[in-house]
Amino acid sequence: MIIYTKTGDNGTTGLYGGKRVTKNHIRIQACGEVDELNSYIGLIRSYNSYKEIDEQLHVIQNTLFNIGAELATPSDRMFSTNEKPKISCLISDKKIFLLEQWIDIMSEKVPPLKQFILPTGNIATSTSHVARTICRRAERSTVTLSEADEIRPLIIKYLNRLSDYLFVLARYFGYLANNKEIPWNPNE
Repeated sequence: MIIYTKTGDNGTTGLYGGKRVTKNHIRIQACGEVDELNSYIGLIRSYNSYKEIDEQLHVIQNTLFNIGAELATPSDRMFSTNEKPKISCLISDKKIFLLEQWIDIMSEKVPPLKQFILPTGNIATSTSHVARTICRRAERSTVTLSEADEIRPLIIKYLNRLSDYLFVLARYFGYLANNKEIPWNPNE
C-alpha cells in the first residue's frame, strides 16, 4: 500500500465511491474530528492499566472507524430513494446500549455528582476529559453535516452518548486513583 498518492496535493480528497471534495468540506471535517477522537481514545488506552476499560476502549475505537466510514459515504451512495440504506450500516443501537451499560457500571462506583467539576486529575482523567471535548466537537460537526446532507441520526446519538461515557470514565479514573474531584467555584 502506497501512503502518498499525490491525489490530494490540490486540496481535495476522495469520498467512498470516488467523489472528490475539498479537504475543508464539512464531511471531511466531521471525519477528521472522529479520527482525532479515535487517536485520543488510543492515548487514553496508553495511560490505562485496567483490562476491562481497555476492552471497552478497543470496541469504541472500532466503532469510531465504522462511523468514519459512514461519514465518508455521500448520501447518494448511502441511501436509496425509499430512505433505506443501500450499503450495510456499520453501527446499530447495540453500540449505544453498550455505552449506557458501561456508564451505569462506572456511575455506581463514583460519588454522586452534586456540582460541576474542573476537568483535571491524573493523566488518564485529564486525557479522558480532552477526548470528551473532542467528541463534543465531532458531534457538532456531524450535526452541521446532517443539516447539509443526510446521515443516520444514530451517529449523532452515538457521539452524544460517547461524550457521556468519556465524562464518567474521567471521573472513574480519578476514583480508582483516589484523586479528589475539584468543584467549580464561580467566585474564584
